[in-house]
Amino acid sequence: MYADQPQPTLAWILARRSSTFVLWEGRVLERRLAAIMASDVVGYSRLIRNDEDGTLAALKSLRGDLIGPKVAEHHGRIVKLMGDGLLAEFPSVVEAVRAACEMQQAIADRNTDLPERQRIEFRVGVNLGDVAIDGDDIYGDGVNVAARLEAMAEPGGVYVSGAVHDQVRDRLDLRFEDLGKQQVKNIDRPVRVWRWVRDAAAPDHNVGQRQQSPAGRPSIIVLPFNNMSRDADQEYFSDGITEDIITDLSKVSGLFVIARNSAFVYKDKAFNVSQVCRELGVRLALEGSIRKAGNRVRVTAQLIDGSSGGHVWADRYDRDLTDIFEVQDDITQQIVTALKVTLSEAEKSRNAEAGTRDAGAHDLFLRGRELLRAVKKDRDMFEQATACFRRALTLDPNYAAPHAGLGMAYILDYQNSWSATPEASLHKAECFADEAIGKDGQDPYNHFVVSLVAMFRRNYQRWAEEADRALALNPNFASALNIRGVLHIYTGEPEKGIPYIERAMRLDPAVQQQYLHFLGTAYFVAGEYEKAAALFSDRIEVNPTTDLSRAFLASTLGHLGKLDEAHRVWRDLMEINPNYSAAEHVARLPFRDASDAEKFTEGLSKAGLLE
Repeated sequence: MYADQPQPTLAWILARRSSTFVLWEGRVLERRLAAIMASDVVGYSRLIRNDEDGTLAALKSLRGDLIGPKVAEHHGRIVKLMGDGLLAEFPSVVEAVRAACEMQQAIADRNTDLPERQRIEFRVGVNLGDVAIDGDDIYGDGVNVAARLEAMAEPGGVYVSGAVHDQVRDRLDLRFEDLGKQQVKNIDRPVRVWRWVRDAAAPDHNVGQRQQSPAGRPSIIVLPFNNMSRDADQEYFSDGITEDIITDLSKVSGLFVIARNSAFVYKDKAFNVSQVCRELGVRLALEGSIRKAGNRVRVTAQLIDGSSGGHVWADRYDRDLTDIFEVQDDITQQIVTALKVTLSEAEKSRNAEAGTRDAGAHDLFLRGRELLRAVKKDRDMFEQATACFRRALTLDPNYAAPHAGLGMAYILDYQNSWSATPEASLHKAECFADEAIGKDGQDPYNHFVVSLVAMFRRNYQRWAEEADRALALNPNFASALNIRGVLHIYTGEPEKGIPYIERAMRLDPAVQQQYLHFLGTAYFVAGEYEKAAALFSDRIEVNPTTDLSRAFLASTLGHLGKLDEAHRVWRDLMEINPNYSAAEHVARLPFRDASDAEKFTEGLSKAGLLE
């Protein structure tokens, strides 16, 4: 037992009566069902760097005065302390959740009177599962899941597994938000995750440091509209209208809207709407169909309650193609009205689409955008997409969207060198995107493209301004959230970037594997190497051919002193990309402070991977 932890309570001792015993490696180990609470300090490495003595003293005080007594009050025991974290076991899952939420609230109240640099915040995860007892320690999947839930939680947050929520939902006066099923490392099946929603009246000490949570807002997924036209080549049209509706709804700050990438996972698949809503942790789904014939289009749409399967609203539109923007706008307004969402003054006055009245120009834009969205990205795609956008502009030179499309196409060319002069493509991208903003400053995508250009130019001020403008216009814009978080990584404030990236992952779970790398990089720059290693490993599991995450993982393992493992990862990297150059790689990363970039090469040097 540890000196500063409470002794086992009578309730905990009595709970052992339900244990079983197993033989393992010649020893008899106890097994039992237990509620496990895992927690650790947010940004511990940064706190230690800034004030080691003060941080250690404050942490010891928190454990002795607040955390230890709170665990004991709810009949738990602290199993072990792990640097900045701890693991606790409870005989009652209800008491475990009470302890976790009360502890977080008490810490938040305590932080109110402290300067920001002295505040200590925790993440907490709670799981109910089978554990193996070895002396005073515990092991097993029950512990592993609790630790993974803790790693997902936001500062000051409590995440619980589906098993925990099933036990406490009717027994505690606490609110939880369903985050859907999440893939957890080293656990075969996805884990259902629920997030504790703090009382709205309670102070939020992280305002300004993270994006608002979706708690209390209607959540929705727009499923790909079915193409009912006889011509399969019209698929781009139905997909394009679906994407436009997603964008229109995403601009409403009172809604939580799943991103296009994750919605299109269900395209051409048989699915149950209620199941989709449960998987993604949303309340509502919009589905429909589109039939295009000549200059006429028929659109049907129905809004479905995921819990009951009942229709909230449904309608059918038979219109000319030139009226398609009005159809999209009407669908958005009908959903907003049905859900009783209050629009801000800016949202009321904002046009849903500052588009074009030329049906041909719109059609060409949709074709070009669909090409950019394709999995296959090569010179042929680039040439076809840019040709579509340019032809759209010959029909309507004032149409903003094709300008933004050209901007994105030239950013891709700058990265991939498809054209004869890729070095000039970044300037072209900026010109096209600036022109798009000049023609339609209310389209968040236009600002997002400019923020990407600013990232490659290392223009940190414009990067921030344009990403912020995109998010002001579309608070559900996952890619803009991610790029805003990435800015904090490369400007030396990785802890501020983490909530942005985590929110992007929540909005766009299908693209989560891409965001895992950035989240890992944030923890890497913050010096939290154990967490960084876990995230890079997760990315490699879901994207086995990545060289980027392997290089960062090798460096991270070097910092952790795990040299054999670092060499194994490096060998895998060299097999995937024999021409990989760490020097060229780090030179491309837009770090403002050279010391942050040096952490990458320093880790590789510690592992003996650089000459």
